[in-house]
Amino acid sequence: MKYIVQLSRIFTGILFIISGFIKLNDPLGFSYKLEEYFSSDVLNIEFLIPYALGISVLVVVFEVVLGVFLLIGYKPKFTVWSLLLMIVFFTFLTFYSAYFDKVKDCGCFGDALAMTPWESFSKDVVLLVLILILFVGVKHIKPIFSKLPTTVIALLSFIVSLWFGYHVLMHLPSIDFRAYAIGNNLPEEMAIPDDAQKPILEYTWTFNVNGEEQEFVTNGSYPSVDGEYVGVETKTIDEGYIPAIQDFSIESDEEDLTSYFLEKDKLVMITMYNVNKGESEGMAKLKYFADDAMKKGYTVIGLSSSGPADKAQVKADYNLDFDIYLCDEKVVKTIVRANPGIIILNKGTVVNKAHWNDIEDIEL
Repeated sequence: MKYIVQLSRIFTGILFIISGFIKLNDPLGFSYKLEEYFSSDVLNIEFLIPYALGISVLVVVFEVVLGVFLLIGYKPKFTVWSLLLMIVFFTFLTFYSAYFDKVKDCGCFGDALAMTPWESFSKDVVLLVLILILFVGVKHIKPIFSKLPTTVIALLSFIVSLWFGYHVLMHLPSIDFRAYAIGNNLPEEMAIPDDAQKPILEYTWTFNVNGEEQEFVTNGSYPSVDGEYVGVETKTIDEGYIPAIQDFSIESDEEDLTSYFLEKDKLVMITMYNVNKGESEGMAKLKYFADDAMKKGYTVIGLSSSGPADKAQVKADYNLDFDIYLCDEKVVKTIVRANPGIIILNKGTVVNKAHWNDIEDIEL
């Protein structure tokens, strides 16, 4: 039993640290995932949405700290009880989203590793078993250092985790796992190869045959049935090839300008998923930066999901001389984890990106 507990301790501790650190690297992204869980379509606890960012920071810091506590043997009973409560909650959450097909990716490993709902649930079940082993064998969890060093390491893990979370919120994730990372070419990330695997769909057709409804399953072709058509339902068997970027677009009121702008040599995109929620200090910095970029030959545009009236108002409020085009809110949030944020492209390739706090550090 002792050796099983130690193996469970090491595996669980390392997994919690890795999972927590990946989310701590992008707490804003994890808060967006929590908002999805809190929405009316999932858990219907929308009153928590305004607190999603604070909850996300607390959860991921706690996740990292518990992993460290477990590995060093700090306060074993508190640590194991906390791990058990956390994994029971997440197991319920992943089962709910998988069974009712509510959330496509749990966000357990941020953007570093996408997992289907059932994969997420399976992972949580394995962790639940390991933590139950720790719960039963908690007496075998001993500190690996004396009391003072153990306490110091535990305290440092909390301080460092909290500082790191604050740092990436005030700047950008230290490691960018998204398709809009520096060095990536957006048209390539959006492209579907000619030989890419096609999605496989299953069609269930319902016909009224001699007064009785009957179902016929095909791969898409209309069945040859001597009866009255009632309806059809489709089920995705295999999604096939999915490009890294699916919904990115730059649209005016009249046309789609995505290809036009992605061919530009020197393009600055200022992202504001909601102009009314933009940080006032950051919005105030945009005027000087945008004017300077245009003087140096850059094409400057804005991207936002806000309506025409709100975009016109923010242009007037801050005297902005660039046009703000329409882009899906979720996409804008993904491009740069800041509101506003800056991304610089050369023929569709990302050459730089920055939080509004770091506008002064951008070299044009």
